[in-house]
Amino acid sequence: GDDTGGAGDALEKVGGPSGVAVLFRPEIPPLPKAWTRLDGGRGHQMVLRELAPVDAPGGVRPLGPADVGEMLALVERTRPGPFATRTVELGSYLGHRAGGRLVAMAGERLHVAGFTELSAVCTDTDARKQGLATRRVRAVAAGVEARDETPMLHVLAENHAAVRVYENLGFVTRVAFDTIMVQAPR
Repeated sequence: GDDTGGAGDALEKVGGPSGVAVLFRPEIPPLPKAWTRLDGGRGHQMVLRELAPVDAPGGVRPLGPADVGEMLALVERTRPGPFATRTVELGSYLGHRAGGRLVAMAGERLHVAGFTELSAVCTDTDARKQGLATRRVRAVAAGVEARDETPMLHVLAENHAAVRVYENLGFVTRVAFDTIMVQAPR
């Protein structure tokens, strides 16, 4: 039991013992006893209104299960948000390599009626300011639109550089929210 009306028990059943969950709420409720807060912040859900044209997406390469080790290493270096071993199975992921190393990627994660979430948009520090994120987001968003779906994404409000990239591509903020990453007790 917990003091949150059984929500902690229900969440633990889905995530399992020691499982991690990310909650998106207008405001964060009290955590169930014995749960641990791992991370969190203020975020924005952005949706694409009209995809702005950009240069042809040069160097865009599909990523798949064989690339997961490199994808996880890039996520560890850049911290774009939740990404796990099987996340690549949720949709199309595109990457860019420099010197044989994966330095940028973007892909799809959540699919809800008429919308697809863009995910794991990240670029290594030494590869920034080359338009790599812009081209990957553009290519993934174009693929989503080709299926008659609307691209959307979630970004931390404090990530001003990413927000500017998304706004320049035609994304607008639909809603602001608080997010919290929590871990269930063992």
